[in-house]
Amino acid sequence: MQKMKLFVSEGNPHCLKALAVLELTGVKCDVQHVNHEEKVVPFLSRPTLPVLHLPSGQYLFSSNAICQYLFDVSKKGSSKQSHQWLEWEATELQPALMYALHLVVVQGKTADSAKGLEAPLSFLEQSLSKRTTAFLTAETVGVADIVLWAALYPAFLENGLKTSELKSTRTWFERVGVLPACQASVQTVLKGKGVEALKGYLQKQPAPHGQHTQPRNTHTSSNGSPTETEDSDHNTTEEEIEAAAQIWNQQIDCQSKPERKHPILPEEGKRNVLITSALPYVNNVPHLGNIIGCVLSADVFARYGRQRGWNLLYICGTDEYGTATENKAREEGLTPQEICDKYHAIHTDIYKWFQIDFDFFGRTTTQKQTEIAQNIFWRLHERGFLIEDIVEQLRCESCQRFLADRFVEGVCPFCQYPEARGDQCDKCGRLINAVELKEPQCKVCKQTPVIRSSKHLFLDLPKLEANLEQWLDRSVSTGDWTTNARNITRSWLRDGLKPRCITRDLRWGTPVPHPDFSGKVFYVWFDAPIGYLSITANYTDQWEKWWKNPEQVELYNFMAKDNVPFHSVVFPCSLLGAQDNYTLVNNLVATEYLNYEDTKFSKSRGVGVFGDMAKDTGIPSDVWRFYLLYLRPEGQDAAFSWADMALKNNSELLNNLGNFINRAGMFVGKFFEGCVPQVVLQEEDKRLLAQVGWELKQYIQSLDKVRIRDALKCILNISRHGNQYIQVNEPWKKIKGGDADRQRAGTVTAVSVNMSVLLSAMLEPYMPTVSETIRSQLQAPPASAHFMLQGEGNFVCSLPAGHRIGTVSPLFQKLEAEQIETLKKKFGGQQPQTITQNNAATKASAPVAASETSVKADPELVKQLVAAIAEQGDKVRALKGQKAEKAVIGAEVAKLLEFKKQLALAEGKSPEPAPQKGKKK
Repeated sequence: MQKMKLFVSEGNPHCLKALAVLELTGVKCDVQHVNHEEKVVPFLSRPTLPVLHLPSGQYLFSSNAICQYLFDVSKKGSSKQSHQWLEWEATELQPALMYALHLVVVQGKTADSAKGLEAPLSFLEQSLSKRTTAFLTAETVGVADIVLWAALYPAFLENGLKTSELKSTRTWFERVGVLPACQASVQTVLKGKGVEALKGYLQKQPAPHGQHTQPRNTHTSSNGSPTETEDSDHNTTEEEIEAAAQIWNQQIDCQSKPERKHPILPEEGKRNVLITSALPYVNNVPHLGNIIGCVLSADVFARYGRQRGWNLLYICGTDEYGTATENKAREEGLTPQEICDKYHAIHTDIYKWFQIDFDFFGRTTTQKQTEIAQNIFWRLHERGFLIEDIVEQLRCESCQRFLADRFVEGVCPFCQYPEARGDQCDKCGRLINAVELKEPQCKVCKQTPVIRSSKHLFLDLPKLEANLEQWLDRSVSTGDWTTNARNITRSWLRDGLKPRCITRDLRWGTPVPHPDFSGKVFYVWFDAPIGYLSITANYTDQWEKWWKNPEQVELYNFMAKDNVPFHSVVFPCSLLGAQDNYTLVNNLVATEYLNYEDTKFSKSRGVGVFGDMAKDTGIPSDVWRFYLLYLRPEGQDAAFSWADMALKNNSELLNNLGNFINRAGMFVGKFFEGCVPQVVLQEEDKRLLAQVGWELKQYIQSLDKVRIRDALKCILNISRHGNQYIQVNEPWKKIKGGDADRQRAGTVTAVSVNMSVLLSAMLEPYMPTVSETIRSQLQAPPASAHFMLQGEGNFVCSLPAGHRIGTVSPLFQKLEAEQIETLKKKFGGQQPQTITQNNAATKASAPVAASETSVKADPELVKQLVAAIAEQGDKVRALKGQKAEKAVIGAEVAKLLEFKKQLALAEGKSPEPAPQKGKKK
């Protein structure tokens, strides 16, 4: 077998990095020096260097790809952060550098050279200043260090660049530059001539455009590596165009996606991915916000992972223990178990309709839950991580029970926020014991609870804090944690952890096995996350291969932001303290909140669409999935809007995506008798292939990082390119022309219908039914979808000339304005202001003290107002937590006070607040 050969040229700045990496890694490879203009890669239209010719006969002609390959071959390895840095160097830093070097070396405009580099260098400086390691991604030099150092070396030789202001960058740059491998590459490429050595190379390159120096919306992740929030249109290079044409002609050489065989277990040598969605409370019907925040987001990622060939298990189930279940049972006149059975079935039906493809959907009221939770408890107890204490608890004498944390609220003792919960203040984020609340109220009956003492067990979080910090640093730096997940976790840790009570004086829960605490149950947030383990145990008796196998298993947790601290602090501490080699979360993916129009979802008030109602709208589940994923609340809260849903359906699905796929298929049927025509690629077609290939690459990179909304935009971008391609080429006209025109119509049609096959593969995680419909209509080979999503993506010709397609029909229907208006009214609810306006006005017209008159309370009205107050209180709390403008908060507080006055009137009480004791007027 022939050896690898690296082709380089003197004075080519891109060769610096390849030569330095080759020297550093020690990979055996012949180095051949050639002229700038020598065409090494036979299928490229213009010369490019460096080039690595592999023993297999393949060519690598991207300098970063060469460096990455050499590192991989040398077994030095690389991380996700390295890949992100290489992508940033190629798309952000390199264009700005080449523009600056061209100004200095070719045009002699030294004074202007630094301006275009300000943004990327500022970003690099900011990133390096956050690092705690000697190099970009670790304590040892990595591929990202060499690539960025080599890119910056010519610029740092230029005196016009004020590197003295870049202290962190300069320190890092010098640390890398002293390596013998780097010094050797400089001597080989520049020959001691400085930037002047680059002149011959740069003069032969196309002049770079200044607009390339404008950075995209790039920000730094917690580990200092770059991430992008928005991608602009991509200007394809000639290399990308030629490479895309080469990929187009590849044969599909893999089998279709393998069928799932249960039980799915980790396998040696495969990427083993375990996905959990936060367990939904069994006592409620999930609304759209619950669905997008947890199960739907996780489903998209699970479907994508299966397409990529990962060995993947996706589990979820209903969280069935706790006070809320007891309350629901009391309301409906059922036992807690009957409530659980009823609502578990409702949840199951809802998720089936939304096509949530769990591998197993279980529940927490099982014997396995008891066994595993009690085992973890005893391991914590034996290792000294549990402590006993007498707890003062709030007990509502009216309701005749101890109050769970979320059933009491009052004034925060730290920041005076008036609606803090019994476990945490949403405004300042501090942890609270319920008895610390000022002016506490039972959320059910609004009465003031009394304090009673009871002995309880606590998880000693301070004792576990050091282990937790060590694990968190590793997990956050190597995994994909959303920004809100990182921030919420750090806010819990900033003041130091406190012991956390893990037992409750309740009846419905997992029993505490300790004899001194008989009659008590585990607190739901100690117990509930253990449900992931017990649900897996009910799926397979080999569950420990997933949950006690951190070396082989990669764990993803999906949830809304309110669940973060229990998954990033409390649950990991439980597992760390158990010391049983448990698998801990590697990637924590949390969404913000989804609201409904300009308010919140409320089952009691009939506001918003809940899971059991969506199917009654007549809108297909795929359209619901699409819209929820399109507005997925990733960086900030979002709001469902009927008008916007109609707009997105009619514009993005009907007019963009559906229009393109339908036209492509119809042209095959109408103009070519149902058989895909011959393709003769022109430059325009190759450019389209490259643009589509780039979008496919962005799609894969986005979903690999769980950027679900960004990846969806790549799909819509491809169909937009396709529509423009058809409009410009007008195959319906060319088919009527001569042989050349008819051939052109055939090429455009064939390329378009093959784009439709690619779109069907990319759509599968988002709209599975639509994806299958496209594939069925086009009779696409089963293996094509799996093949096209391997590696960085392969846009191949999966429907060759002569392939016969099936019957093509429209994929989407228009949502009419009248239909949407009807649905908006149906799910808009009846606001309590309207319900009670007349009653309140009548009662308020006679300002008589409650003690002087007898007003019979209206039970239904009271119930509605209590619900309204709870909803409005949540809204005020959210606004304050978001630090909204005072005027906005004030308006919502006024509404809340008005509701409370109306409630007082409805109950026959005085609407005026009682005078506060101990305060001077």
